[in-house]
Amino acid sequence: MERLINLHIEKLPEGFYLATSDTIQGLVAQGRTIAETIEIAKDVAKKLIEAQEENITKLSTINDSFDYPIVIGV
Repeated sequence: MERLINLHIEKLPEGFYLATSDTIQGLVAQGRTIAETIEIAKDVAKKLIEAQEENITKLSTINDSFDYPIVIGV
């Protein structure tokens, strides 16, 4: 499965690049070059998505009914 993730990349005063995302909460990656930063961000995004899916699967096996809070940016 493929997902579209928007990255925000900025150059830090120290010369490194920082990537964050509004699409995936918790995604933060830093690298020496833009390409390195994007590759690190891809790895972090994949791990965060896998962890989120695992948590959702665990929740659905606990009960047939439950409350699950989500944050929606408007």
